Amino acid sequence: MSRVREIPSSELAPPAAAIYERFASSYGPFRNQVAVFAHVPSAVVHLMGLLMELKAQGNVASRYIELAIVTVSKLNQCHYCVGHHMQPLIAQGISSETIALLPEYENNPGLDAAGKLVAEYAIAVTENAQRIPGRLFGALREHFSEAQIVELTMRIALAGFFNRFNDALQIDDELGEEVKA
Repeated sequence: MSRVREIPSSELAPPAAAIYERFASSYGPFRNQVAVFAHVPSAVVHLMGLLMELKAQGNVASRYIELAIVTVSKLNQCHYCVGHHMQPLIAQGISSETIALLPEYENNPGLDAAGKLVAEYAIAVTENAQRIPGRLFGALREHFSEAQIVELTMRIALAGFFNRFNDALQIDDELGEEVKA
């Protein structure tokens, strides 16, 4: 059980309630998470709204966004996020065997060159953001535009935020399964 009450969308003003329901029904199985965010309706509007907008724009391939999120979530041992992002990552063509090896990227045969860079970058941002080597940015630029690198960085940082939020407030897992981070 979450540490705070889960608020139904019916308790929110119509604009926030609409985003809540759209997020809970189309973004993924995150109803319990958005129900906790509903304590701060502006977070529902802006954070969930941002996530849906970025997903709809598709500026960075979903494969790399999900790979970054799972890598960060495994580093942070957030079972909720690993569980919720494994299936979308599998849907993007990454095998469960490849996912099981994460955050290992160098000797992970299921990752292409860009995937290895994304995992390496997710680790660097999560563990030591102030010390990311220039060679890593150079390699990222070979696969991604600067705008894509900015969005990827934002999604990595947000994954860390969501990991901490979900764990601190003990958000109930809608999937009902135990996942090893």
